[in-house]
Formats: sequence, C-alpha cells, structure tokens
Amino acid sequence: MWLTVVVGILVLSVLVIVHELGHFMAAKACGVYVEEFGLGLSPRIYGKKLGDTIYSINWIPFGGFNKIAGEVDPNVPGGLASRGYGPRLLVIGGGILMNLLLPFVLLTVAYAVPHDIVSGDVTVLEVNEGSPAEAAGITAGDVLLSIDGKPLRSSSELGRYVQVNLGDSINLVTQHPDGATEEVSLVPRWNPPEGHGAVGILYRTENPVIVSESYRGWQAIVVGFNACIETMVLYKNGIIGLITGTVPLVMTGPVGIVQITGEMAQAGISPVLEMAAFISIALAVTQLLPFPALDGGRLVFVVLEMLRRGKKVSHKVENAVHSLGFIILLALMVAITYQDILRIVMGESLIP
Repeated sequence: MWLTVVVGILVLSVLVIVHELGHFMAAKACGVYVEEFGLGLSPRIYGKKLGDTIYSINWIPFGGFNKIAGEVDPNVPGGLASRGYGPRLLVIGGGILMNLLLPFVLLTVAYAVPHDIVSGDVTVLEVNEGSPAEAAGITAGDVLLSIDGKPLRSSSELGRYVQVNLGDSINLVTQHPDGATEEVSLVPRWNPPEGHGAVGILYRTENPVIVSESYRGWQAIVVGFNACIETMVLYKNGIIGLITGTVPLVMTGPVGIVQITGEMAQAGISPVLEMAAFISIALAVTQLLPFPALDGGRLVFVVLEMLRRGKKVSHKVENAVHSLGFIILLALMVAITYQDILRIVMGESLIP
C-alpha cells in the first residue's frame, strides 16, 4: 500500500518538476531573472544562491516551483513582462514543451528495459450485426493474425491500434476456423451503437503466455517515438470522444493520479512509465487551456497584447484575473480531490 503511494507521488512530482524545469531553462536562455528554483514546496530546508538564483530544497516532498521575476509587471528590472513577445511566449510555454517531450524519453526507457507482455491468439468470440467487422466478412471463431502488416499478439494490442485509427481504414489478416486465411479491410467507427465496439467484435486472447521482451539502442528510440505519437493520438481521440459524447467524462486530480500510478506500479516499471507518459501529455494539454492562472491563460495575455499592437493589459488587471482563476481552480481541485478520496475509500479504481 505505502509503496504504491510513494511511487504515485514520485511520478507526479517528476512530471511537475520537469514542467517547472521547462520554464526555468527557457527563462535562463532568454536572460530572464529567476529568483528561485525549488524542489518540493515551502518551507525551505536548504537554499544556496548560485549566480542570481537561489536553488532550494523544501520540506514538502512534492513537485517543485519557480519564482520568475516580473511575470506580469513590466516595471520589474530583468523581469519576464519587460521582455519581447518571443521570450515571453517561450518562457510561458516552456513547461508545456517539456511535458510534451518527456513522454518520448519515458516510452523509450519503457521499451528498453525488460518487460512482460501477454502473447496468444486474438480470437473473435462474437460479431455485432451491421458492424464494420460483419461487412468485412469476419465471423465468430476467426483468429486475427495481423493488423496493417504487424503481428497481433494480444487483445490489448488490437484495442489500442483500433483506437489510434478511428475513422481510418485498417487491414486485418484473419484465419478462419477451417484454416484458410483472408485479408480484409474495415474502418473503425467513431460513434458505434451502445454496447458495440468501434469494429463491432467481442474478442479475447486465447492460449496466453507471458514473455519478456526489450529493445536495444536505436530500436528502442524508434519504438518509443512511435509509441509517443500513438499516445498523443489516443489522447486527441479521447478529447474528440468527450466532445461528441462517445467517451464519458472522468475527472481526477493529484490524489487520483497517485492512485492510478501506484496501482500500475504493481505490474512493473514499464506500465508505470507508460502511464506517466500519458499523464505528462494530459498535463501539457491542460496547461495549454486558455484559462486564467494556467500557462494557456498567460499566453492569451501575450497574444492579446500582440493583437493590440503592443498595448498591454494593466498588470493589476492581469494579476486580478489570474488570482480569480486560481481560486476557481483551487475550488475545482478540492471537489475533485473529495471524489478521488471517496472512490479510494469505497475501494473503487479508475483502471478498468
């Protein structure tokens, strides 16, 4: 129990620190004055000033923070708001960029280290009437051998590939019960009938065995990059599903994220890294939202200034807007955290 909590907190802290590191590195590169870069949250245990910046270690062992001078006040010497559009956009967006780059590293490592996978026969148990699978000629009892030329080893691989390619044509090689093989094409649906999947089949992995695999060197980098792109597409498709109403909205906060990563830790290091990559992308997208107090909300003020040909919004007004946004976000976080804690108390999980 405690190990899963520690792993969950550690993963979330790394994601936050990487985000803050993105702001920090961009600020330093642009010559913006950074008052402090801290690991953990105040109060401070130890701090040392190197150059113009205090580097600190703090008592609350969670995440980290930056104190960038003059974030909204252009009158602060060497501050962010006194710089041009380019440096401000880069510094404000630096955290988002780092959270988009991190998944590539995480997934490369996830595939490089030895990890267990399930391998077996992906067998069709049932075909829904009027589905793409039925139209393609897939029948109950068929074994799905490959998809777009890639061998299929488990039902989870099939499910992931289908979700990545919603609305796009895919080719499946099937083996019928009589031993004959056939290649068929179909298009996974964005909005299938309730209870039906995107393809319209019920399937499972039969004769499963656990095998260990790992990729080396350049191969791990290529596989990690492809997995990173797929993860981003999955997240994009999930957002589209929320908008169209085909995917239920499930909101979770830090407590829920700790719960998820802690549970994934029981399956090994690779699943934790894969989950961390997905959460990092989610954090980047969330921060990009044009809401006050988020990075996206701060970017809006820079873009607004550009559209007004250099006329700034009063820094007092901007501060007030971000303060109000922070209060709203804090209230929302309290509500979400309450739901997360209630779910844990009830013994429920976010992992299907």
